[in-house]
Amino acid sequence: MALFDLGIDSKLRGCDLVKLRVCDICHGDRVANRAIVLQQKTQRPVQFEITAPTREAVESWIRQAALKADDFLFPSRPHRSPHLGTRQYARMLDRWVAAIGLDPAAYGTHSMRRTKAGLIYRRTKNLRAVQLLLGHSKLESTVRYLRIEVDDALEIAEQTDV
Repeated sequence: MALFDLGIDSKLRGCDLVKLRVCDICHGDRVANRAIVLQQKTQRPVQFEITAPTREAVESWIRQAALKADDFLFPSRPHRSPHLGTRQYARMLDRWVAAIGLDPAAYGTHSMRRTKAGLIYRRTKNLRAVQLLLGHSKLESTVRYLRIEVDDALEIAEQTDV
């Protein structure tokens, strides 16, 4: 549950999510309300909120797994890698999606990244906010990412002061 919830809350790419360390999101033994992570792909920092249900799930996971501050938040079980791999994360997500009766081919680790960003955009139409949350350097990238119609995007962009 911690991995699933944090995947949605953080809007991180799978490669960044699986490499999180406990100290990246915790202050002492408590999960922070917000965290900042340097993205592997862009080398840009991205900040995200961690909702109360996610904090509870992550704190429970940290206690259950007896993780320490410098440990990877999602360690690998086979120990060939120090942290869960992106392929294993994808397989886990496929099982979760299938377990609730959805088609695993229609969902993936990147769907987790896109989920909250898409909801925020639909509710607020604030493209700039979504751009910041995803860590995109160009507004056009966010438009493509969210699959926004060009006319809709231009109208919103004209109304958004940067």
